[in-house]
Amino acid sequence: MERICIHIDGGNFYHLVLKKLGLKEKDFDFDKFTQFLAGEKRTISEMGKRYYVGTVREKVGDERSKISMALQTSLFARLKSTKWEIKTSKLRTRIEEIVIDQRVQDFKKLQKLGIKSIVFERQREKGIDVKLATDLIVGAIDNKYDTAIVVSSDGDLIPAIDWVRNRFKKKIEYVGFSIADPKNPKNSTRPLLSMIPKTDIQRTLTAEDLKPFIIRLPLTDGEVG
Repeated sequence: MERICIHIDGGNFYHLVLKKLGLKEKDFDFDKFTQFLAGEKRTISEMGKRYYVGTVREKVGDERSKISMALQTSLFARLKSTKWEIKTSKLRTRIEEIVIDQRVQDFKKLQKLGIKSIVFERQREKGIDVKLATDLIVGAIDNKYDTAIVVSSDGDLIPAIDWVRNRFKKKIEYVGFSIADPKNPKNSTRPLLSMIPKTDIQRTLTAEDLKPFIIRLPLTDGEVG
């Protein structure tokens, strides 16, 4: 049978899919999802289910970070129990500033209130794309798969994808998503166009396609998952 490895960029998947659907990672059946991706005529290689994500750190006095860390620890335990390979990196905190000018909606109202800028913390994953790209290359060199399924819309992966396709003649299957954001249509999830000509197989999944993998109903406004 055709051997596959499935690579899921957890942060990318959360922001492009789960968040749009009002879900947390604990609400999604990743094992059932991988079985769907593999289908009946393909087999998942040993340690061929791989999940990449930045690790959450608890902040003293921050209850939300404590909850997030507990949820992630629970997710890791669940994935490891079904033989997932989990690759992590530290979330880096960066201070960013937005200057209130004509680029900001209703900027005149904010300026009249004396607000000149907004300073906030933003957490970013560092190195996740490198780890995923490395696994694609090493897996090709070690002949661990015939087809690698990439569940990530990160264009930084394209050089690695080109390498395994051209050098080792491995197939790459890109899984993208088309999910509307009812609160902000401009922020709706769409497949990454640059991935399409760079991969052998392309699949675009909708919210309806993902319903069978939802463990519980989406969160309501104000609910903490």
